[in-house]
Amino acid sequence: MATPEDRWSSAYADGVRRRGLDYPSGSLIDEFEKAVRTYGDKPALDFFARRTSYAQLGEQVEQVASSLHALGVGPGSTVALLMPTCPQHVVAFYAVLACGGTVVEHNPLYPTQELAPLFADHRADVAIVWNAAAQTIHDLPAEHRPHTIIAIDLLEEMTWAKRLLLRLPIAKARQSRAQLSQPAPEGTLDFADMLRGAAESVPAANRPANEDVALLLYTSGTTGRPKGVPLTHRNLLATTTQAIEWVTPLQPGKEVFMACLPLFHVFGCSLSMNAGLTVGAMLHLIPKPETGLILDAIRRRTPTMMIAVPPLFDRVVQGAHERGQSLQGIRTGIAGAMSLRPELIDAWESATGGLLIEGYGMTECSPILAGNPVDETREAGAIGLPFPDTDLRLVDPDDPSREVEPGQPGEILAKGPQVFGGYRDRPEETAAAFHDGWFRTGDIAVMADNGFLRIVDRLKEMVITGGFNVYPSEVEDAIREEGFFESAVVGWVDENGSEEVIAAIVTPDGALPDVEALRQRLKERIAAYKVPRRFHVLAELPRNEMGKVLRREVRTRLEEFEKRRREG
Repeated sequence: MATPEDRWSSAYADGVRRRGLDYPSGSLIDEFEKAVRTYGDKPALDFFARRTSYAQLGEQVEQVASSLHALGVGPGSTVALLMPTCPQHVVAFYAVLACGGTVVEHNPLYPTQELAPLFADHRADVAIVWNAAAQTIHDLPAEHRPHTIIAIDLLEEMTWAKRLLLRLPIAKARQSRAQLSQPAPEGTLDFADMLRGAAESVPAANRPANEDVALLLYTSGTTGRPKGVPLTHRNLLATTTQAIEWVTPLQPGKEVFMACLPLFHVFGCSLSMNAGLTVGAMLHLIPKPETGLILDAIRRRTPTMMIAVPPLFDRVVQGAHERGQSLQGIRTGIAGAMSLRPELIDAWESATGGLLIEGYGMTECSPILAGNPVDETREAGAIGLPFPDTDLRLVDPDDPSREVEPGQPGEILAKGPQVFGGYRDRPEETAAAFHDGWFRTGDIAVMADNGFLRIVDRLKEMVITGGFNVYPSEVEDAIREEGFFESAVVGWVDENGSEEVIAAIVTPDGALPDVEALRQRLKERIAAYKVPRRFHVLAELPRNEMGKVLRREVRTRLEEFEKRRREG
């Protein structure tokens, strides 16, 4: 019988190595500077039609690094970034690394209350923030507030013509201007001053090493309690190297990446920014994942690569159709965070003439562990095959030392150079996250005979009702087939302590459908114990910045419905 390794190796796309990739031994800033030397005058960034060459970008990083060094940033320093996707974000990211510091990324739209425990944990001395978010940082408790706050203005990176349009005395221009830029509070430094540099450059001794922490991100998983995930230069360089190997053949210096995912998320940071700049691509920087902004960028120069979440691919296809705009020439689309529907793959590939594939990973893995081959063998709904030099096992979640039988669902355990070493200052959570050196992903998957993996569900989101395991994604797929494209299934513990399956759905008119009829139809698709006992209508499902449904928030809302139902 063929082993999983045999199946994976034989299913790889032509030219992609399963083992033995050559990984850089230095740091991300070393690879960035190599790209600057190699691609000098080629465009690195496009932001609302304003171009920045690799040489210009390299000079800006050097100047800001010297300014940060003058402020005391060096090895052991943590600098918080709170910005949308923009040129200043790219500059700040690499400038901090050039100082030997660690970048900690945050969503710039988070309120002070949500940021406070994170700043209490990482204790950043410096924050570089979008001016519209500067007040949020100033409002942090004094003991957690960075001593230096630097604000960026998105308008400064736009073309003169674009800035002029935004200054027109009309309501739409004022609204757009307010969304992009706001006055920063007194006491905030100006990022534009950082670009002038300082007298002293960063000492060579401050250069980061391969095993130094480059990036700190926070993930709450299903627990709701944020945990710091330190990713080293080695981790992030591994993902970059693996991704470049996977999407063969990339043409160095000729690629155009659509960077429409937030750079404060590991997906956008690793695959759009780090990988894109490593191969000399031009990055279309999109500050907000709006269809119009993406289509405008495509019109300026067609990307060869677009990395996004499924809802964004869907909106771009629909928006292009409504505009009568061609998407031909987008060679590769890479989707993550949620499963791809076959009809979306068909629509995208028909519109672009390229391929749309699904990948899989998580913050702790920098982020990619697996992906579909970038060829005609890719499968809709599958996460594909382990990335190069990545080992995966499917095990019994109750006994991770025991691998499950072929075709049976099991928890994914992972090993690889991109996998992190443990949570920041959380030894107990770290111990629980690993088994004999293998990272426990908490995701349940099955492997087909051809080696392709499919996610069944999150282990911690599994509902146990009447002694049976119910995976929410399976139930949501069945509900989708009944015409309800947005649903979220969760468990509800009743007054007797028994867990029941309940569902939130979004309907066109906001009205509850004929529930009994729907339940009967679902019983024809899935086992009766998997069919939700009750359905509740929400105006929309709560989602994070990546478009992923926040199941914890769904559960909280449905608990309120259930409480009122029980009391009334």
